[in-house]
Amino acid sequence: MSNGQWYPPEWPDRIRALAGGTLTAVTPRRAATVLLLRDGARGAEVHMVRRRTSMAFAGGAYAYPGGGVDPRDEHPVRWAGPAPAEWAARLGVEGPAEAQAIVCAAVRETYEESGVLLAGPTADSVVADTRGDDWEADRAALVAREVAFADFLERRGLVLRSDLLGAWARWITPEFEPRRYDTWFFVAALPAGQRASNASTEADRTVWVRPVDAAAGYDRGELLMMPPTIATLRSLERYGTAAEALAGAPDRDLAPVLAQARLEGDRVVLSWPGHEEFTKTVGAAGTGGGDA
Repeated sequence: MSNGQWYPPEWPDRIRALAGGTLTAVTPRRAATVLLLRDGARGAEVHMVRRRTSMAFAGGAYAYPGGGVDPRDEHPVRWAGPAPAEWAARLGVEGPAEAQAIVCAAVRETYEESGVLLAGPTADSVVADTRGDDWEADRAALVAREVAFADFLERRGLVLRSDLLGAWARWITPEFEPRRYDTWFFVAALPAGQRASNASTEADRTVWVRPVDAAAGYDRGELLMMPPTIATLRSLERYGTAAEALAGAPDRDLAPVLAQARLEGDRVVLSWPGHEEFTKTVGAAGTGGGDA
């Protein structure tokens, strides 16, 4: 492998099983992830976490804070920014409840995994600092699913700032994967006064890095990433500041990207439409293949 593309060795066998009808695709779970941005001395930087090598899914890979939608993310919340119905149209989902749940998941997961909270006392303010034992206790309760995000916001008298998010991309886990996610990617700027930290038990390292530098590390094979991660990194390279990236979000195409696999004789060809760099051809033994 000449770059850092995450490619599990079991994929070829699973692809063949799916093609042969002995493997049934599971329904993807809704998820959200956030590319948290800040302005550094040399341009915009993105917050990334490295998943622990012990993780069953993408261990050792660099990613962004995010996770699955909690059904309680549909509970009513104090809301600022575009209405859920507007978000539904932008995200390509059926109704406002589903759209609210995805946006809430993005804000909640960012807080759970980085300690950054996109909410404030009013519709035009943001919490200045989320450090301290009381905040940590609330965050831990959210992670443990002991409290719903809506109840957490209500108790603290906070308004969810959906206007601080920009929808960026949508990727769906390939059909042959045992764990599948329909994931919406968002961009957001680090609020003034807040600091990102490694608040996730699933990560062993966090970094602020320029997208171009992280992509270069991937190209050298030094940083392991899944296709959605490196693709979104490359899409950020053109923006010099966090504000520029957020301004560019409305023009982003949210058509879902889903990997396609086909058999060519005894070889497996895996590709992601519109992202030719990820195409892989693997031989009969399931190993020893290379880039197509």
